[in-house]
Formats: sequence, structure tokens, C-alpha cells
Amino acid sequence: MSNIAFIDASVVSVIVGIISLLVGLVTGFFVYKFLNNKKNLIIKLNESKIIEDAYEEAKSIKKETTLKLKEEEQNIRKELDSEVKEKKSELQKLEDRINQREEFVDKKEILLEKRLENFEEKKEEVENLKITLTNSIAEQQKIREKITSELEKIANMTRQEAKDGLIQEIANEAKKDSIKIVKSIEEKALSEADKKAQKVLALAIQRCATDVTSETTISVVSIPNDDMKGRIIGREGRNIRAFESVMGVDLIVDDTPETITISSFDPIRREIARISLEKLIMDGRIHPTRIEEIVEKVTKDIQLEIKQLGEETLENAGIFNAHPEIAKILGRLKYRTSYGQNCLKHSIETSYIAGLLASEIGADENIARRAGLLHDIGKALDHEVEGTHVSIGVELAKKYKESAEVVHCIEAHHFGVEFESVEAILVQVADAISSSRPGARRETLEKYVKRLRQLEEISNSFEGVEKSFALQAGREVRILVKPNQITDDEAYLLAKDIAKRIENEMEYPGQIKVNVIRESRYIELAK
Repeated sequence: MSNIAFIDASVVSVIVGIISLLVGLVTGFFVYKFLNNKKNLIIKLNESKIIEDAYEEAKSIKKETTLKLKEEEQNIRKELDSEVKEKKSELQKLEDRINQREEFVDKKEILLEKRLENFEEKKEEVENLKITLTNSIAEQQKIREKITSELEKIANMTRQEAKDGLIQEIANEAKKDSIKIVKSIEEKALSEADKKAQKVLALAIQRCATDVTSETTISVVSIPNDDMKGRIIGREGRNIRAFESVMGVDLIVDDTPETITISSFDPIRREIARISLEKLIMDGRIHPTRIEEIVEKVTKDIQLEIKQLGEETLENAGIFNAHPEIAKILGRLKYRTSYGQNCLKHSIETSYIAGLLASEIGADENIARRAGLLHDIGKALDHEVEGTHVSIGVELAKKYKESAEVVHCIEAHHFGVEFESVEAILVQVADAISSSRPGARRETLEKYVKRLRQLEEISNSFEGVEKSFALQAGREVRILVKPNQITDDEAYLLAKDIAKRIENEMEYPGQIKVNVIRESRYIELAK
């Protein structure tokens, strides 16, 4: 019994617990629902308040916007009214001007009608005068023919013969007078042109100052002592042979103390060899492998230096749109000489002078300066490419898209073609100034003597020349003519003909003075 009672008590307690749990769940559900409904109610109240606030704000914004629009509308109307008034006033002015123009045109028409009436009257008078003049000319022609026939009988000459004789006499007189006039005009023009040209050239040269250079085909390297010569030569000459083989130059090791001479006609190769040899001497390790390493490194350094030098030269000349290869080729001119003159310095000098001359006379300074800098660019490659430096330079300029004006200046600077622009003439003049100034270039004795001989041969080839002498190192030729064959006026023409032939047949720096001398001597003995 006690066990049964215990079980019943347990069951009852479980049932009570379950009922309590169910009551708690139901209560919790209703509480949750109540709270949820309250939350939704609060949210709805808030939403309605927000909507009311937004509506009120929208109404205020609408009111402000409406006021602003009305103000803008009033302003726009005022502006339109003022513009309309201005346009009306302008139209009124135009109408007034048109009315005045119409009145003026009407007056002009009246005047033209009056002039036409006068013209018709004058035309009739001219017709009458024309008829009268025609009759008079016919009568004069008859009288002239009668007089001409009488003169032919008296002079025993036909009209054509007299006409030809008169024409010949007038032609001779006109020729003499024209020679005097031409001589006077040319002397005056030359005097003024010389003064102007001298002023322009002097100013251009004065504003351009460059070094005077003189270079050869050898380089001399100093060595610390004569023991270094043996190390450079190496065992059985292997070092010097390796150096000459790699560089393509000749090393001259003679009895001259503490010096070695490098000989080569390629200036870039000679410069690389000089720097390489100096580096080997400073390093002290001289053997074939080391020689190849040093030469390779120096070659790269020289190529980089050439490129940088070309770029700096273009920049200093004010040329910023050249092809990159132009800079590389231009830099090579530093190691190229012509008659002992450094080609890069000569090109820079020519560029400066051409640009200064162009600015003085009003020509294109940019074209003159650019063409002056590039006029000898073909000399950088004439050891490697067949052809003259002019033809090589023209091909390079065309290849790297230089303008037609610059190409023509390069092509014409040695008179290869006719000058087609003022800039081409300026480049040729600047080239001559740079190359012919004292000390700029060396000239061989053979070429000097040849020029003197050619001057005298050209002068002696003219009829009436007795003797000729080339003076002042070929800058003047003095010509003695036969006075019984050449008159003073003919001597003047002879000087011009000789000068023109010298210009066409010879190449020379600067200018040559042609001095024609006509002298008559009369000798008589008093007994």
C-alpha cells in the first residue's frame, strides 16, 4: 500500500508540474502577443508622426520654391524687357541708317544719270575729232612719203639702210652708256651691299666665339716608367698583339722615353684604344683577357658618351624633335676631323653663325640653325659607307624624316645643286666662314700650289691678257692686259668674266679678288 501511495504521489506531482508548465507557456504566449501588439502600435504611431512632419516640411519647401520661382520669373521678365527695348532701339537705328543709305543711293543715281548724259555728248565730240584726226594723219603720211623719197635721192641711201645705220650707231652709243651706268650702279650697290654684309657678318661672327682646333691621326699615352713598356709588350709580344688585334690600331713602342704612340685613321677607335691603354696602365694587370674586358667596357662608355654628347648638342642648338639616331650619329663627329678641324665644333659653329645671319636678315632661323648643325653629318659615317659626305648626309636626313628645306640645305652646301632658298645660301656662307677663318684648317702645300696655278691658268685663257699673278696666298689674282686690244670698259667686263669663271670652276675658302690692270706707256726721246 505504501508503494502504491508513493507512485500516486509521484504521478500527481508530475501532472501538477505539466499543468504548471502549460499554464506558464500560455501565460507567456499571451504576454508576448500583448507586447508585440503594443510595439506595432507604437511603430504605427511613430510612422504617422513622421509622415505628418514630412508633409509639413514638404509644404514649407513647396512654398519657398514657389516664391523663388516667382522671383526668378520676375527677374527674367525684367531682363527680357530690357533686351527687347535694346533690340527695338537697335532696329530703329538700323532703319534710320537704311533710310539714309537709300537717300544717298537716290542722289548717286541722279548724279550718274547726269554724267551719262554728259558722256554721250562727249562721245559725239570724240567721234568728230577722230574723223578729223584720221584725215590729218592721212595727209601727213603723204607728205612724209614725199619727203622720204626726196631724202633717199639726196642721200643716195634707201630708207632701210639709213635705218640700220642709225640703229647700229644708237646701239653702240647705248652700249657704252649702259656700261658706264651699270658700272656706276654696281659700284654703288656693291659699296652699300658690302657695308651691309660686312656689318651682318661681323655681328654674327662677333656673337659666336669657338675654339681653334688642330688634330692629327695619332694619340700619345704617357707611361710611368720604361718597365711598363715591357709589360705592355708582354712575353714574346703577346699583349701588344692582343691589343692591336682587338682594337685594330697600331701601337708604336720606340725609344721615346715614357710614351707610347697609338696610330689609326679611325678617330673613335683611336680614342677607345687610348682610354683602354691608360686604364690598363693604371690597373697594372695586363694580359689578353684583361685587355678584352677593358676594351669592351670602354667601348660601351664611349658609345654612351657619344649619344649623350649628341643629345646635348641638339638641345644647345634648340632642336628638340630630332630622331634619336640623329643624336648618336652627330655625337660621332667629335672624333672626326677635316683638315685638322674638329667636325662637331665646326658643325656647332656653322649652326650658330647660320642662325645669327638668318635672324639678322629675316630668314627662317630654325631651319638655318638645324641645317647648319646637320650639314656635315655624313662625315660621321663616310669611313663606313660609300659615297661623299654630302650624299650620305642627304640620305640620313631623308631616312630620319628631316624636312625638305633642311635636306636641300645639306645637299646644296657644296654647290651640288642650285640654291632654292635663302637658308641654303646662309648655311653655305656659315660653312665657309667657319672653315676659312685663320687657324681653323690646315692646307697641304700641294693643294695650295694647285690653286695658285689654276688661278693663273684661268686668267691667261682670256684674250687680251698679257700676264697674271696669283697673290696673297691665292686670295687675289692680278691681271695685266694689252692696252691696244682691251679698252677701259672692256677691262671692266673682263674682270667680271674672270671672276664668274673662277666661281664656276674652282673651290676655295673665302673670296678671291680679281684685279685687272690696263696701262699705256708712251716713250719718246728728246735729241
